[in-house]
Amino acid sequence: MTTTPTKLMAHMIAGFPNVDTARKIARGLVRGGAHYLEVQFPFSDPSSDGPLIEKASQAALDNGFRVADGFAFMKELSRDYDVPLFIMTYGSLVFARGAGAFCDQAKDAGVTGLIIPDLPPDYSEGLFDEGKKRGLAIVPVISPGISDARLDILRALQPEYIYTALRLGITGSATHLDDATIAYLEKVKALGAKIIAGFGVRSAEMMHLLAGHADAAAVGSYFLEVYDKAEGDVESALSEAAKNLLA
Repeated sequence: MTTTPTKLMAHMIAGFPNVDTARKIARGLVRGGAHYLEVQFPFSDPSSDGPLIEKASQAALDNGFRVADGFAFMKELSRDYDVPLFIMTYGSLVFARGAGAFCDQAKDAGVTGLIIPDLPPDYSEGLFDEGKKRGLAIVPVISPGISDARLDILRALQPEYIYTALRLGITGSATHLDDATIAYLEKVKALGAKIIAGFGVRSAEMMHLLAGHADAAAVGSYFLEVYDKAEGDVESALSEAAKNLLA
């Protein structure tokens, strides 16, 4: 392929299947060339996760994962790797601590931004304001079909990043990139933010198709599939998978 693929935001789950293996997963993804790490804090009632991510999150919870463990893990990652780190989770975990306190802990752990799918800018209970006060990027999550009125809200917000699904539904299943999808990405890109595109990205071909239309592709379920098939050396398996996406 003659184009350069878009950047890779590699998604993983804090505490899955345990902390030691999660460290190996992170190391493998960074070794493989991931430009960003999106670390999900498991939640018992997710709204946008596909079956693989939901199952892995539940496994981490069953193994005793707590939010404090997640922040400790992020602090390790920020110490060990020079890549921007994002926490992805759901609003209930943010509200349980308080938006300001959650942002404080994220900032203290070296986190670049928060991706909270169920907290849109106008219903965030102050999260976007609290993030701005601390220089923490709060990343709006949108999907195709968003109205022009909603896009105007984002335009006024001027976020550094916008995360957009490439299709409706939940994560995991394959996504077909057609002309309408590309036109949608260009419309969102015109807002001036860095665009992270996710849901169903699982091949180098898709990474190349997204080049120029999205600043990064978020990949999660694909890496869980690789993990499930890995025999022994999880770190190397994930490193190779990330390299293949960026080929």
